[in-house]
Amino acid sequence: MPSPPPVRAWRRLTEPEGYEPQWRRLVDAALELGIGPDELADTGLDPLAAARGWKPATVALYSKVARYGGLALSRVPTPEPDPPALDLRPLTQVRGEDPEHLRTVAWCALALAWPAPVAQFRSLRREQVHATARRLLLRTDDGEWTVPGALTAWNAWEDVRSRFPVLADSAWVLPALRRGPGLDSRIGGRLSNQALQVTFLKHARRTAQHLRATAAPSKQEHAEELALAYRDLSYDSFRRLALAAGAQPVSARGMVRAARSVARASRTPHLPGRPGGR
Repeated sequence: MPSPPPVRAWRRLTEPEGYEPQWRRLVDAALELGIGPDELADTGLDPLAAARGWKPATVALYSKVARYGGLALSRVPTPEPDPPALDLRPLTQVRGEDPEHLRTVAWCALALAWPAPVAQFRSLRREQVHATARRLLLRTDDGEWTVPGALTAWNAWEDVRSRFPVLADSAWVLPALRRGPGLDSRIGGRLSNQALQVTFLKHARRTAQHLRATAAPSKQEHAEELALAYRDLSYDSFRRLALAAGAQPVSARGMVRAARSVARASRTPHLPGRPGGR
């Protein structure tokens, strides 16, 4: 039986939750070339990447989105972070009282010193984080970590969540702020890995917008550079960059890439404002 026309074939598929904009861009790129989902599963993303000039990080992202949408594409590994050193501190700065913003800022502030995978942050409990006068102490079954520089973000997040009983009573450091599609989803419950990844991407892009809008004229070039890097920054890359900058490893996962990043950083001139360039 012949395949339906590409437009009709794509309409039969459901957009993966949390990746609707990326899915629409993927479909638009395929339709420009007259490619349906079955053909894309056979050819992979190479024709789309060539036509759109996608970088390896973008190809990795859209291959993941395609798999979430039900296409049987091969897994594309996330490339090494580029550049190998990047100023991540703007992602930890408090810019308002929006709960979603403060939740992610607190996450990033913790992750600079405790760069755990998403799955570990998903299961991190509030009782494992202890605030002292100068820093946070984080205790897990793997050991104890000192987290300097995260108190402001942590206290801001704790203060806002204390205003909402369901969040104040939640055991999770990064609880859900709204109900999701799952039957067991609830406000204050544990987020999924995918939801956290999407949350980080949104935060990085909003931070990029803020940098562009608020940079002084003398800092505009540097702000634009950071904004471009943040636009496609994933949490996995954030984590590897934190490891490459000297954060204590949480687990063996990611250490090979982090070691490569350290070696590359030692051979690459650092830009002003980046770790190693101060």
